[in-house]
Parts: sequence; structure tokens; C-alpha cells
Amino acid sequence: MIPLDPGIRRIIAPNPSPMTYWGTNSFVLGEGDVAVIDPGPADPEHMEALLSSLQRGERITQILVTHAHLDHSPLARPLSEATGAPVIAFGDAQAGRSAVMQDLVARGLTSGGEGVDATFKPDITVEDGELFQAGGMEIEAIWTPGHFANHLSFAWQDAVFTGDHVMGWASSLVSPPDGDLTAFMASCTKLAARDDRILYPAHGAVITDPAARLAWLIAHRQSRETEILAALSDGRPATVATLTRAIYVETPPALIPAAERNVFAHLIDLATREIVEAEPRLEANAVFRRIG
Repeated sequence: MIPLDPGIRRIIAPNPSPMTYWGTNSFVLGEGDVAVIDPGPADPEHMEALLSSLQRGERITQILVTHAHLDHSPLARPLSEATGAPVIAFGDAQAGRSAVMQDLVARGLTSGGEGVDATFKPDITVEDGELFQAGGMEIEAIWTPGHFANHLSFAWQDAVFTGDHVMGWASSLVSPPDGDLTAFMASCTKLAARDDRILYPAHGAVITDPAARLAWLIAHRQSRETEILAALSDGRPATVATLTRAIYVETPPALIPAAERNVFAHLIDLATREIVEAEPRLEANAVFRRIG
């Protein structure tokens, strides 16, 4: 358990990996009646760590979940059953999907990457901009889809708990159909328009310069788009796999599937903006060519 700002404690789940860095950051907010943000994977050791972090007389009264990935939400239900605290989120694992992603799912595109908690269902849903009490604090729900369609960030005063949308160690995976790059860029712009002092990500260290971090995330995605368009600029069509091999030349083989998902996310965004076209139709195994 690591105290951060007054009223904020961090407990790191024992699930380090190439996708989670040192593990999932769970946060305990408040004193007395407290809230937990992102309880993490269904790990009895981590549940015990969360309960042991409570001071004498404290109890968990709300459980907030940023999104329904397996390293964030599965412990929510066991923790709720143990404490009586309701689970609060934007919606279930399919909530918030765009029409483009719904169409891809209908045509057989399945989830990939980090693993979806398909059974996740909150007790209470909150909408973008909704204010509610948690841990004795007034929290604002900020819908930040992109990494995941049902992704929420939670703002308290000038601090924001950003889940996996803004992480403290790497850029976020955007893996269709759960990830949506068009939404991701819009969410980055949305957070950049705020004047927050600090960000608490669900992986990695605290972010003390939100503006710089968000600017980097936006520029990183723009540079990846430039690389994809350059690879298509000679007029030759290419597949997702071909583009990935051309761009991610130093990426370890184990991470290539995630890289392919990222490239496909960019191609969906570019197709939506009518900068590239997919033949015979927009899908993961399509052939893509630049328009014009």
C-alpha cells in the first residue's frame, strides 16, 4: 500500500506482464467510508491486500471500474459481495461501442489483446459528466472511450484517474472492436481541454504533467498514421500484416499480434475518414489502399 495525495492510496495487483507493466494500480479513495477504483483481476491475494489497506473503522462503500478488461474488473464482484459496496461503471463490456465497431462484430470480428471480462455488469451506471459521491468525495465521470468502449475516467478536484486511457509507462493498446482509434483521439482531446494537475493511471507511475503526456499520446498516434500512409503512398495495396511488419521492425515477436491490432485500428479510422479504402470490405483480412 502506497499513500499518494491525501485521501488516495495505491495498491498494486500482483499481475505484472508485458501488457500491464508492474501490475494494475488499484486506488483507495477517502477515509472512513472509502471507494476503490479498479479492483483488478480476480486474485484472492490482491483482494486481501485491498481489505488489509483499510484503517480501523473504515469500510468500502463504492467500487468504481474504469473498464471491463480482465486486469481491471473481475475482482469487483467478489469485493462487492464481501463488503456490500455497489459496483459503478459506464456499462457492461459491450456498452459504448460505435456503429462501425458493432458492424465489425456482427461480421465476426472478435476481441483480442488484453482479454475482455465478458460477464462484467455494474450495479450502477453513470454517464459522461455525471457527478456522484464516492469515498466522501464528489467524483465526475468522464467517458473516455478508445482503449475500450465502456472506459470511464474519474475526476476528483484537479486529479483524474485515467485507467488505461492515459498510462504512466506506454501508449494504450487500441484493439478493435473494443478499442476504437477515432474515439481514442477524441478522448485525448477531451482530456487535454481540461486543466488537471495530476493523472493517476491504472498502470505505471503518476503523471505530473498531464498536458505534456496527452500531447505525446496524440503526436504518437499521428506519427503512426503518417507511417501507415507512407507505406501505402506508392499506390501498392497492403494487408494489416504487411503494414505491421514494415512499421514495427523492432517489436518482439510476442507483441506483434497487439501491433497488428493497433495498425488495424488506424486503418479503420482512416477508412472512416475516407483516406484509405478496404477491399472487398472493411475487415481485418482486407486489402487496403490509399485513396487519391
